[in-house]
Amino acid sequence: QVQLVESGGGLVQPGGSLRLSCAVSGSIFIFRINSMGWYRQAPGKERELVATITTTSTTNYADSVKGRFTISRDNAKTTVYLQMNSLKPEDTAVYFCNMPTRNQNYWGQGTQVTVSS
Repeated sequence: QVQLVESGGGLVQPGGSLRLSCAVSGSIFIFRINSMGWYRQAPGKERELVATITTTSTTNYADSVKGRFTISRDNAKTTVYLQMNSLKPEDTAVYFCNMPTRNQNYWGQGTQVTVSS
């Protein structure tokens, strides 16, 4: 059974940094052949794409986070990361890890990121 578990969220001041992790368990093979993504959902808003990374580590970012966030993956650890720098209050949201496969769209449970002074 494939599971995605996020960690690393928390409370940070504006301008600060956080590193989110998403550990994928249940199938090393599925992780290695699929792109991964990070999404976020702020209160009262729809879930939005933050960043994606392909199996060859090609990355894509939402305009709102370009230059501040970096997505990466470690295939040996079946983990995807989101390094978030220069955080702003508008980055406050629940962040979700996503693995879209042919048969199922997998999601983690989410991790809360709050940017506030």
